[in-house]
Amino acid sequence: MNPARRVGDSRPWQGGRGLWGWLAGWWQLVDFGAQMLVLSLSPSSYRRSQRSMLYREFYAATAPLLPTFIVIASVVSLVIIRIVVATAESYGLSRYALDVLVRTLVLELLPLMVALFVALRYTLPGADAVAALRAQGHLHAMWRAGRDPARDELLPRVLAGGLAVALLAALGCLLALLLTYLTVYGFTTWGFDAYTRTVGQVFNPAVTLIFCGKALYLSLVVAIVPVAPEQLRRGGVHRRRRDNIGLLGRVFALILLGEVLALVGNYY
Repeated sequence: MNPARRVGDSRPWQGGRGLWGWLAGWWQLVDFGAQMLVLSLSPSSYRRSQRSMLYREFYAATAPLLPTFIVIASVVSLVIIRIVVATAESYGLSRYALDVLVRTLVLELLPLMVALFVALRYTLPGADAVAALRAQGHLHAMWRAGRDPARDELLPRVLAGGLAVALLAALGCLLALLLTYLTVYGFTTWGFDAYTRTVGQVFNPAVTLIFCGKALYLSLVVAIVPVAPEQLRRGGVHRRRRDNIGLLGRVFALILLGEVLALVGNYY
């Protein structure tokens, strides 16, 4: 048989096998996420012997990140606030500046920034540790000893990542609202009524529901994808920098998907 033809004949099968592996990998990710959600709702996941691990992961996911996040969020918020306010004043549209700031900074930019920040600082670095545990057989040894590795080892990391996103998102939004008020009205209370009225008009029930849903979705993506089984990560624990970039790309793609869906819900 002609070697060129033999190679050509194998391409459709290789492509089909690659597509099947890709679909199987994403299905494995969905299945793992469902397991984590079920375990997070189970009372046995919060028994006394498990709490120390939960507290340790909660602290590692939040306390070390807080100082850096507060500085970055403050600087980014002040820059955007100043740009929007100055631009609105130059065009005589100052009355729309607050509405634009709340919608762009609080609803859209800060949740996206928080999700990427937590992913880069906590969940993605933790993916290497989880991969090492799998490669060393630690999780299998826990299973053979009668323990549930998903509940005892992986769930605390997932819960900590989700909590970090939710906590930092709430903190960042409150910080941005405070900085917006101080930039526009200064250290006075005379604009408090008008400011709260504007914020309340933006956060109507539909927008609030979409915002909470987006925050939950971002928490799940950032917390679950990095610690999921390695079907999606070629090379396992020995993956190189390009594999880490690929994992970051998948997290970023899912984050953008949630952002697009939220934009459609808010403005269409």
